[in-house]
Amino acid sequence: MNTVILTINLLSGRKLELVHGDLTVEHVDAIVNAANRYLSHGAGVAGAIQKRGGPTIRQESEAWVRTHGPVSHEAPAYTRAGRLPCRYVIHAVGPVWGDGDEDAKLAAAVTGSLTLADELNLNSVAIPPISTGIFGFPKVRAARIFKDAITAYFEAHPQSGLELVRFTIIDVETLRVFETAWRE
Repeated sequence: MNTVILTINLLSGRKLELVHGDLTVEHVDAIVNAANRYLSHGAGVAGAIQKRGGPTIRQESEAWVRTHGPVSHEAPAYTRAGRLPCRYVIHAVGPVWGDGDEDAKLAAAVTGSLTLADELNLNSVAIPPISTGIFGFPKVRAARIFKDAITAYFEAHPQSGLELVRFTIIDVETLRVFETAWRE
């Protein structure tokens, strides 16, 4: 069972929740996958999503890359969710720490995910801490970028149909880092 640790009511009227739990059991319109450019879902968040969601996600991911090419930071891909309790999986590519311009790339991945959620007419989305695992992005820095990018998105898009953004983290250490950063 996922647990809400912190709720932030944004000035736009939207709600941002920090959640301890499993992204793959979130009952939202879409979850965001921490993807790589080729949507090969091997380990981490991507592996857990594919394992629980089933072969539909892999098949549609491969078709996406064949049709559109590698996924960019700014323009995530999406697939149906297979056996997951959501409707879609938005596949966002975060930066690898050390590749350069990481802050802007992470903010672009967040903004691109929210933009795509709006294009799909979604009301709710759950996001993991993209790039803070094997991609090595410093967690405190990422926490601030996520919060700022989400707040800025809703300020720039007051007509957005998104009402709820859940930031779902399974790892307690990462969760505490985000909670501390978001309470500052």
